[in-house]
Amino acid sequence: MKISQPFTPLARRIALAWLLGVLVACTPSAGTNANPTQPAKAPVSIPVGSSATKGGGDDALVTILEFSDFQCPFCGRVVPTLKQIAETYGAKARVVFKHNPLPFHKEAPYAAQAAWAAQQQGKFWEMHDVLFENMRELKPESIEQYAAKLGLDMARFKADVSSDAAKAAVQADMAMAAKLGARGTPHFFVNGKRLPGALPFDRFKEAIDAEVAAVEKLRAAGATPADAYDARVQANFEMPAPPQAPARPDDKAVYAIEPGSSYAKGGAEPLVTIIEFSEFECPFCSRVNPTIKQILDTYGDDVRVVFKHNPLPFHKNAKGAAKAALAAGAQGKFWEMHDVLFANQRALTAEQLTGYAQQLGLDMARFEADMASDALDKVVAADMAQAATFGARGTPNFFVNGRNLVGAQPFDNFKKLIDEELAKAKAALASGTPRAGVYKALTGKGLTKAAAPQGAPPEDDNKVYPVRVNPEDGVKGNPSAPVTIVEFSDFQCPFCTRVNPTIKQIFDTYGDKVRVVFKHNPLPFHKEAPLASEAALAAGAQGKFWEMHDALFANQRALQRADLDKYAAQLGLNLEQFAADLDSRKYKAQVDADLKHGAEIGVRGTPNFFINGKKLVGAQPFEAFKTKIDEALKGK
Repeated sequence: MKISQPFTPLARRIALAWLLGVLVACTPSAGTNANPTQPAKAPVSIPVGSSATKGGGDDALVTILEFSDFQCPFCGRVVPTLKQIAETYGAKARVVFKHNPLPFHKEAPYAAQAAWAAQQQGKFWEMHDVLFENMRELKPESIEQYAAKLGLDMARFKADVSSDAAKAAVQADMAMAAKLGARGTPHFFVNGKRLPGALPFDRFKEAIDAEVAAVEKLRAAGATPADAYDARVQANFEMPAPPQAPARPDDKAVYAIEPGSSYAKGGAEPLVTIIEFSEFECPFCSRVNPTIKQILDTYGDDVRVVFKHNPLPFHKNAKGAAKAALAAGAQGKFWEMHDVLFANQRALTAEQLTGYAQQLGLDMARFEADMASDALDKVVAADMAQAATFGARGTPNFFVNGRNLVGAQPFDNFKKLIDEELAKAKAALASGTPRAGVYKALTGKGLTKAAAPQGAPPEDDNKVYPVRVNPEDGVKGNPSAPVTIVEFSDFQCPFCTRVNPTIKQIFDTYGDKVRVVFKHNPLPFHKEAPLASEAALAAGAQGKFWEMHDALFANQRALQRADLDKYAAQLGLNLEQFAADLDSRKYKAQVDADLKHGAEIGVRGTPNFFINGKKLVGAQPFEAFKTKIDEALKGK
């Protein structure tokens, strides 16, 4: 059968039905397993429209629709993968960009409109690249500067960017995303096949190769490009299952979580203690501060709020801000610094923290000495470990007399728990419990840790894996230590950075009883991680592996080649040898070998540890390592 143009609507439907019949006949699952009573899928349309397109044209074998957001870090992370797709498939594949600015990215809608405005002058992809390169600078005034540098007609750009047409185009893409069930970003459809997230190239390649083969068959049978695309969309598209409400902590469960010596405000002998895990760069933490004030104003000395630090790995200035608050606390001004930091969440560089300390009249020599010491790092690390132990994985996270309340909740949600706990506390007082002992009486028999979230990797895996340690590996600690910790890591991974203070705590605790072996596992969506690993090995060839290791983790957002050369110079390396090693890719084979070995023993993410061969997954708290190390020392 030969399909000819032009189509009438009826002819198009008949042709499409025929194509679908061809597809069903070629589908392995068709036949005896088919359910004749099952209703057919409703037809779906995923039009390209007038969206910006890169790669092949209308006759491309594969159409990749991308729903994206210029303020989304995961969208930025997948840009190199899309470039690799374009280089690999050329005219066989095209990428179609659709806008889906997420509601919590306040600058994303305007950035989307700016890209649309640039598209009207033929420079969508140039603006696309600039916006992703400057994700932290997307204010209108900054975007106007980018437009000017791209040589756009600025009068036309300014008219277009805020026009109803720009807003309507973005809204239309968002409506399509909602209709197709593309709930987050980035979200892709490869000829209708759903691929959500910043996936590695291999995941795209698998889908693209399958579609190239399928479409070539349809074309050989006489299908037009448009009808082949429609047919594959019908075959591939499936709506996702309706989103389920995230599992909420059991608000009746009580955790035996110790306030310790953390800074607190409110009553000295309260009936209700609220432990807050927070961080100064998190907008939701800032949002809940007026509620905390309302709680203290309402309940007075009956309530105390204890502040604990849990800087999240993707907030690069949060840990420094936490240390600044602690350093100010050492001079009696923790809460003053707390308020200043939250009032300036977008200005938390080291230089700015020093400025706030000066404004508060702190002893600057003492402040700077405290900031430079590792004592405050240990305080922050201890809080983070406690947060992990009790399941406080995001911020803000609260425990009201040991009962978990997650997020920037409204006052009424706090009030419900506080009133319930006040009733219990008053009953305890009536039975003879002293006021100072109420918290212990109500929480002392509580849970000592949170259950692992559903689907999380097991914390206790007793299988012993055949992990190889090679002479060329970076090793720290006693070469003859009875416990070997093999770490698979990635210099661009924020979770790998987060576990480094824990590794230091392990050495401080166990000394010569442990050694750490570093293996490289650069993840495919961290485009600068492979060369960073090679730089560490090149530094290791000159006796400075761990010095480079520390420099790379301290500068995760600056791992371009020029940055690596700079760190090498700062470490006093032979720069000619270092450059030759990187230029020749001398250590690529070793990195690849580590990756292959990791895959063989089930390393799927980073960081990933093997303690005398027993696996421990993720940036776990010290206590999780301690359990396995102690078992290893006992020969278990």
